[in-house]
Amino acid sequence: MSVTEMPVAHAPAVIDAQAAAREAEARQKRITSALLYLDGVHVSFDGFHAINNLSLVLAAGEMRAIIGPNGAGKTTMMDIITGKTKPDEGDVYFDGSVDLTQLDETRIAELGIGRKFQKPTVFESQTIEDNLLLALNVDHRVRGTLFWRRSMDESERIDRVLETIRLTDSRDRLAGNLSHGQKQWLEIGMLLAQDPKLLLVDEPVAGMTDVETHQTAELLKEINRHHKTVVVVEHDMTFVRELGVKVTCLHEGTVLAEGTIDQVSQNDRVVEVYLGR
Repeated sequence: MSVTEMPVAHAPAVIDAQAAAREAEARQKRITSALLYLDGVHVSFDGFHAINNLSLVLAAGEMRAIIGPNGAGKTTMMDIITGKTKPDEGDVYFDGSVDLTQLDETRIAELGIGRKFQKPTVFESQTIEDNLLLALNVDHRVRGTLFWRRSMDESERIDRVLETIRLTDSRDRLAGNLSHGQKQWLEIGMLLAQDPKLLLVDEPVAGMTDVETHQTAELLKEINRHHKTVVVVEHDMTFVRELGVKVTCLHEGTVLAEGTIDQVSQNDRVVEVYLGR
């Protein structure tokens, strides 16, 4: 074989290596540019594929609505993000470089990922303001608790949160006396008091009146305007439409469709498996 023939013989291998290097570089750029990056995620429970090749990318400051039928994998997806469930395979990165699959729930929460479950959990025998104070990121060890005094920054943060959740004038009311909708707002406020980078909100308007539903949409949009990344899991399509954000529909643990609410709601498969005809 002549010298001039050598590069030709090895050209396919060289091209494959270069293509692999370019793909690895592109993948790394996608990870580092995203606040939340899931790719090829699988989770099985006793042979049932709860999450099946799920890929989802959220930019910093984005709000995304997640819809889908019961059993679509929405809750499991949030369990994976918060460390409650470990994926069998796949990538889960946060803030450009942090591999969430290697961390426990406490460490993930400390990174700035807050989760609100469907049923509000507040300290009903405490005032609204005291609930927010209890949620602050402070030293909760015995010595830290005994000598803790609220700083000016913390007082200002509480005031901002109260204004955001529309409860400034009710700061001294007992949380147990709030309406269902107000308790939902208070729990969102308790997460905001911890200054999260990513807020996961599960069915926030379930059981709310029409007025409260509209106010909740405005509240979440305001939170998003303050550069918080928000993921909202919801079944109320009127509420999702009011949010006016990109929608991801899950089905059988994978992404079925993505786009505007109009694009997704007109997708034949989404209509078939979720919205109905």
